[in-house]
Amino acid sequence: MANQERILVVGAAGQIGTELVLELRNRFGNDSVIAADIKTPNYDVMEGGPFEFLDILDKNALLKIVRKHNIKQVYQLAALLSATAEQNPMFAWKLNMEGLFNILELGKEKIVDKIFWPSSIAVFGPTTPRENTPQITITEPSSVYGVSKLAGERWCEYYFNKFNVDVRSIRYPGLISHKSQPGGGTTDYAVHIFYEAKRHQKYECFLKADCTLPMMYMDDAINATIGIMECDSNKVKTRSSYNISGVSFNPEELALEIKNQMPEFTITYAPDYRQQLAESWPASIDDSVANKDWGWKHQYDISTIVNEML
Repeated sequence: MANQERILVVGAAGQIGTELVLELRNRFGNDSVIAADIKTPNYDVMEGGPFEFLDILDKNALLKIVRKHNIKQVYQLAALLSATAEQNPMFAWKLNMEGLFNILELGKEKIVDKIFWPSSIAVFGPTTPRENTPQITITEPSSVYGVSKLAGERWCEYYFNKFNVDVRSIRYPGLISHKSQPGGGTTDYAVHIFYEAKRHQKYECFLKADCTLPMMYMDDAINATIGIMECDSNKVKTRSSYNISGVSFNPEELALEIKNQMPEFTITYAPDYRQQLAESWPASIDDSVANKDWGWKHQYDISTIVNEML
């Protein structure tokens, strides 16, 4: 990356944004990475380099920040996640779609050179093959979040084909991290469970015991995110979004791993509306296309995740 070029991370106070900002600053220098969010991020993000308050729906404020800091790369992470989006569908659609358009237009106008926008396994639905879900398959999402992510994938590909916008995307599975609180996703049980294990030695799970979902430790997700952005453009052959995979497990399997280190830990189950969302998603993901195109490979399995989290 040229010395004068700078990176903007929108949604820097979120679960992914917090760790992405810190790793980008670690790689490229504190002053090269501008964090932005509508809310105040944690201390390390706020004090470790430039920060701007930004509502991604405010196009003029966005453009002002991009020009002020000579931004050439944008990671657009601001969104309402699956469970939260179901509580406010119209706003979720507005935020998730208009936020993306505002960034894509900067690429179309050649104001920024490179864009990252995350998709999700929520693009898949109950008609999608659940095991080893392929890169190209049936995508009939049943959640507002999934609908917005599927639409976003199509728009990313459109802007690449029509306007040569260098936009790159990966479909995140459920993400597990201890550096920031989760943001209202259906897979967040796999973060909450650790907090409750440490505090109370017990956890009541909002999914069924045998509900298997694709999960990933945050370090792997950050490496995938920066990895696709830093590889040569000609290696990025899928311009909608890439499948990436970590490890698949269910709440019962995760609880057993925790019990290996905390024998007193107990889990109970009280499935709620999030169970229906989870049942519409894959149990495992085929990420061989990402592996072939740009060398993606995960590092963490369930036992190393549990060790890190506890």
